[in-house]
Amino acid sequence: MRKYSVLSLVLFLAVVAGAAAPGYAKDKEDNSRTLTGRVTDEHDGPLPNAVVYLNNTRTNVVKSYIAGQDGSYRFPALSPNVDYEVYAQFNGRKSDTKAVSHFDSRQQVNINLRIDTK
Repeated sequence: MRKYSVLSLVLFLAVVAGAAAPGYAKDKEDNSRTLTGRVTDEHDGPLPNAVVYLNNTRTNVVKSYIAGQDGSYRFPALSPNVDYEVYAQFNGRKSDTKAVSHFDSRQQVNINLRIDTK
């Protein structure tokens, strides 16, 4: 009977585990989606520092994002199986609320939000 050292056994298990990992990675694809857009005024000018709110309609958890200097915002890693509502506020004014439906199969969703600042 042949004796194997613990090191040989560990190396063998590492090779087997490494060979199985790529197949698992293919099966578990990232199907999350990203919501992006811009917050603008009535003249399509950017509204930096506007606060964008994203509401998960299933859990009612609200995330917020402060728009960049160009008015852009980004919410990554959203579940494709959940509906969301998004709106922005700036200086006490609010945009219309827009919906992101779970029926929308796009991985990259772009919604621009307009706030009347007058």
